[in-house]
Parts: sequence; structure tokens; C-alpha cells
Amino acid sequence: MSFVILNAYNNYIDAHIAKGVLEEEGVNCWLKDEHTVTIDPILTNAVGGIKIMVHKDQAEKAWGILTALKKEQQAKVACPKCGSHNIELVSTPRKAINWISAITTFFLGDYAITTDKVNHCFDCKHEFRQVD
Repeated sequence: MSFVILNAYNNYIDAHIAKGVLEEEGVNCWLKDEHTVTIDPILTNAVGGIKIMVHKDQAEKAWGILTALKKEQQAKVACPKCGSHNIELVSTPRKAINWISAITTFFLGDYAITTDKVNHCFDCKHEFRQVD
């Protein structure tokens, strides 16, 4: 069987959500480098993240399913400034704690401090936290 990389994720939660949705739709898939990234998150960029692998014959169907999933997730959150749904959860380097975290991680090696995550609107460039 020949598998191809469909998408890559920075954490196992997003990867497993995508895998579960694909398997529910009958797509044969598996996660590559999941254990490496989960055990040592510092290696995420080095290995290219957790890759979801699908059989090449099902790649087009799987891509359509993941695209629909992303649109569904985006539809749940709207930018408070412009109302757009063209948003994504991103790490923001704009706060001082994120720079301190980067410097501390550089000097202390494997001790990683979490960065701040915000929703970023790609239409008006506004960044905001989602309030539930």
C-alpha cells in the first residue's frame, strides 16, 4: 500500500481529531511521528510535526473532508472587529513573556515554556482571545 502525507499538525490533539474524522468517513489513515512529537515537543519542527498519512487512492476524498472540518471549525468563531471567519489560532510573539520564554528555552535546553495563543484574523489583522 502506498501512503502520502495529507497534512501535518503541531500537537497530537489536532492530529487525532483529524484522524478520527477521516476514519469515521471510511478513510484508511495513520499518524507518522506522533510518538516523537508527543514525547519530545522540542522536535516538532525538526521532524515536520505529526503527519497524517492516507492511502494515495483516498487522498482527494480525505482532503475534502479535512477542508470541510477546517471550515466548520472556523465558522464557530468570528472576528469581533470585522465579523470575518477567516481566522486561525496562532502563537503570538508580541508579548514580552513569549520572548522571555524563547530566551529561557534557548539557554535551558529542553525546558519549554508555553507561548501565548490567540485568534488571528487574516482580513483585518486583529488578534483576540475567544471568550466562551
